[in-house]
Amino acid sequence: MYDLRSETDDQNLVDEVAKDWKESSLTEQQKAICYFAEKLTLYPGKIELNDISKIKKFGYSDKDISEIVQIVSYFNYINRVADGLGLAPESFINKLGYKKNLEQ
Repeated sequence: MYDLRSETDDQNLVDEVAKDWKESSLTEQQKAICYFAEKLTLYPGKIELNDISKIKKFGYSDKDISEIVQIVSYFNYINRVADGLGLAPESFINKLGYKKNLEQ
């Protein structure tokens, strides 16, 4: 599984982000991406050059922004495909994305 847990050894951060990324200890630079990703997900038609300018102020290049848009868009796409087909989430994963203890 490639996700935030693959990027950090800080399990507390992973838990914070899963609970409420806006109140987590992510850096302001990281939160800028999250705000952009949230807007792209919820209101894709409302993305403006100003939104891109905001994240550029945090040091992201045009290439970085292109990758951010492509990753966010891919996950939105694949989740909508799964939802549209009525696929249920994997039964071995809990709400925070951890593998359930199947021995219980």
